[in-house]
Amino acid sequence: MPYQANPKRYDNMQYARSGRSGLQLPKISLGLWHNFGDVTQYDTSRNMIGTAFDLGITHFDLANNYGPPPGSAETNFGRILKQHFHAYRDEMIISSKAGYTMWPGPYGDWGSKKYLVSSLNQSLKRMGLDYVDIFYHHRPDPNTPLEETMAALDLIVRQGKALYVGISNYPADRAKEAIRILNALGTPCLIHQPKYSLFERWIEDGLQDVLQEEGVGSIAFSPLAGGLLTDRYLNGIPDDSRIASSSPSLTAEQLTQEKLNKINQLNQLAQRRGQKLSQMALAWVLRDGKVTSALIGASRVSQIVDAVMALDNIEFSQQELNEIERILA
Repeated sequence: MPYQANPKRYDNMQYARSGRSGLQLPKISLGLWHNFGDVTQYDTSRNMIGTAFDLGITHFDLANNYGPPPGSAETNFGRILKQHFHAYRDEMIISSKAGYTMWPGPYGDWGSKKYLVSSLNQSLKRMGLDYVDIFYHHRPDPNTPLEETMAALDLIVRQGKALYVGISNYPADRAKEAIRILNALGTPCLIHQPKYSLFERWIEDGLQDVLQEEGVGSIAFSPLAGGLLTDRYLNGIPDDSRIASSSPSLTAEQLTQEKLNKINQLNQLAQRRGQKLSQMALAWVLRDGKVTSALIGASRVSQIVDAVMALDNIEFSQQELNEIERILA
């Protein structure tokens, strides 16, 4: 049967404006970095996207190299979109990125105009789209002039291949300059996508101030620290966990006894708040309104449901915030 979206999908989701733009994003967005490539069952991927959309998650975040193998997440998402969700395209925010190695040779990596334009053309073909809503430069390029990279983003918008542009993984000084260049070109930077969690707080040292001053939104990736800020590892390493799968993004060496002690203390605080640890971790990222949206990954439907339930309580008392700082010290 054709997919029919939940008619009450917008009733409970919370949305926030991205910086000073007109675009509102759900406070929980779904990233397709893992578990949407060819190694994942098609029905599993489809069900996760359907569950997310039915819960009011309108933003689906991809990149040219997501899979595995690279590119397969976009291909599979395009297939799912065409077969099940094409009637809802205008209710979705679909983003992609380029900036990491995608194909051999000098034109398949970093930040040249050649690479960014070519990569987006490939992404659009894989997804069967005329345009993406947001296109990011995925990481700073130390060799290509920033003016060229930002001019490529401006060109992509003027070509009608993206509605908005953003940057990802840029430190404060480079972000400030990129935003200045884009403003001068007439294509403002919509959003910055940094890594941010209870265990990864570098954006608090200048970047958040830049984004607030410039009116640019932010969407935090890896807000659960690759799964460490969940109840998955409280009693050891499960056989079906990311660490057990030998994923390069999360290794057993990262789960030190010191970190495990902190995870257990944070879990106790979450329980007192009536939340799972993962829910409190998401709430903390969203706690003061500086982060527009928390970008989650998922391998099963229940994780998406749990993440959205985090929005039931994103307020923290000063005592709770102080306890978190004590635990993390």
